[in-house]
Amino acid sequence: MKPVLSLKNKPLILGGALLTAVALGAFLLQLVGGHPQRAWQAYLINFLVWSAIAQGGLLFSALMHLVKARWTGRLSDLAEAFTAFFPLSFVLFLGLFLGSEHIFPWLHEDLHGKEVWLNVPFLFWRDCVGLLLLYGLGFGYLYHALKPKLVPGDADRGIRGFFTRGQTALQNAPERWQQRKTVFGLLYIIAFALVLSLIGFDLVMSMDPHWISTLFGAYTFVKAFYIGLGGLIILAAVMRLNQGEASGLSSSQFHDLGKLFFAFCLVWGDFFYVQLVVIWYGNIPEESSYVIERVMRMPWQPLAWAVFAAAFIIPFVLLINKKIKTRPVIMMALCTLIIAGIWLEHLLLIGPAFAHGAAAAIPVGLSEALITLGFMSLMILALAYFMDLFPEIAMAQAPETT
Repeated sequence: MKPVLSLKNKPLILGGALLTAVALGAFLLQLVGGHPQRAWQAYLINFLVWSAIAQGGLLFSALMHLVKARWTGRLSDLAEAFTAFFPLSFVLFLGLFLGSEHIFPWLHEDLHGKEVWLNVPFLFWRDCVGLLLLYGLGFGYLYHALKPKLVPGDADRGIRGFFTRGQTALQNAPERWQQRKTVFGLLYIIAFALVLSLIGFDLVMSMDPHWISTLFGAYTFVKAFYIGLGGLIILAAVMRLNQGEASGLSSSQFHDLGKLFFAFCLVWGDFFYVQLVVIWYGNIPEESSYVIERVMRMPWQPLAWAVFAAAFIIPFVLLINKKIKTRPVIMMALCTLIIAGIWLEHLLLIGPAFAHGAAAAIPVGLSEALITLGFMSLMILALAYFMDLFPEIAMAQAPETT
């Protein structure tokens, strides 16, 4: 059976190329049309959201390996496919440097001594090193996780040849290979927490340089894993709907993954609530003004409620039901809603800084939607490339792993 996620699928490749081109056009039109801040705002939000989906997706495989979860089976294989977006994520991060004048509102402000930390060269260098470390460990984990699943062939070249060569060393010392996989998985988990915290501080919290939250780092990486699980569920649902039983995915696996997803819905909601309550109770002007502007003032108040409904209330109500967790179509729609809610949550966090506190309406429209679709097409094309490169994963021929 031909996989739906394949670069040999002409409608997929043509649609992805078209969406990417349209997104680039919308971005450039915003740049030259007098609204460069909105163009870079959409770029930054999409970089954060789609990178987090890829980073959180791989985290699922690393965590399940470390805790020796046997129920995951093919889900861990599919989670590893998100590493295909890592190179694109890093290139997109470098692109942020071009728009630094429009992205960071604190460039021409008096930072009261914070200039040592908040300056563009130091910010980009430390985030660049952090992402290289995170993605390097991610690829190290992928190498040790994927190699035992692949069937070497005489025609293997390039990237696939790198993964399939040297099978003798694997066969001679399988336990040592698993130990290395465990080490890389553990290091990736640690780097995930540290680097995502750094990204949250530098690219989101710093938009208001006078606001401080000690919970924001943990909030950032919990959110990344939340939408990473959402991305994995969507990918698994697509494979299940396309391949049926041949996908190697069962209703029980969707149910178990849905329970984990529900758990992190609660964790995200708890972090969201605790952060607000602590700031509100402390009533420190520098902290409470940040919350008041985003939760109580127009035009951001309706957006705050929309975020809370899309990312917590609706998932909480629906995921209580066992049957919903086993329905791929419903779960795919629900995960899409949650990812959209987290996208809007990023807009809620950084939008007021881009609008300089004087927005008459929420700064989002057709161009932001088109740019988002362009980033989505890049993710889909990256996954399709991975599936073509490793058909053992795409066609459910890989053995179940722990």
